Amino acid sequence: MEKRILGLDPGLASLGYGAISCHVVPGKKEENTVSLIDCGVIKTTPKQEMGQRLKTIYDDLHEVIEQIKPDLAIAEKLFFYKMGNTILVAQARGVLTLVLAQCGVPLFEFTPAQIKKALTGRGNADKSEVQEAVARELELGYIPKPDDAADALAVALTGWYDDDICPKKIPLETVQI
Repeated sequence: MEKRILGLDPGLASLGYGAISCHVVPGKKEENTVSLIDCGVIKTTPKQEMGQRLKTIYDDLHEVIEQIKPDLAIAEKLFFYKMGNTILVAQARGVLTLVLAQCGVPLFEFTPAQIKKALTGRGNADKSEVQEAVARELELGYIPKPDDAADALAVALTGWYDDDICPKKIPLETVQI
């Protein structure tokens, strides 16, 4: 069984995306695999008018979803640290949420600490530890660039690790005695 997960790292200047393919073999945990489909960023510039920046995110995210055809999306929950930046990220996040709803892609969210803990075992891990974990888990041999794309892959992997979002056990009703 294959599940495609689209990870999203919301931002106005740079919205990171990372898509993974998860293969689950019921009853054979050692055969479960995850692999990279694609990653990148949707960029806008401060020189653009705000409406145009949001339209770029809207159009480009539609294109990413059309190409990847994800079963679900995972986004990093909005983190409040600088009020001005938070408002800009919230606007981009609103567009992201709209596009996913229009495309019928369910959205799940994790906090930055949950993502760090899922990948490194520690909720306060630094960025380099998370990026190294992404490269290791996807067997890449390199750290994906730019950072926003690597962060989006970390978000997607967090969805893969969550058994509620991506079940890896055999449902009891399918077990034959």
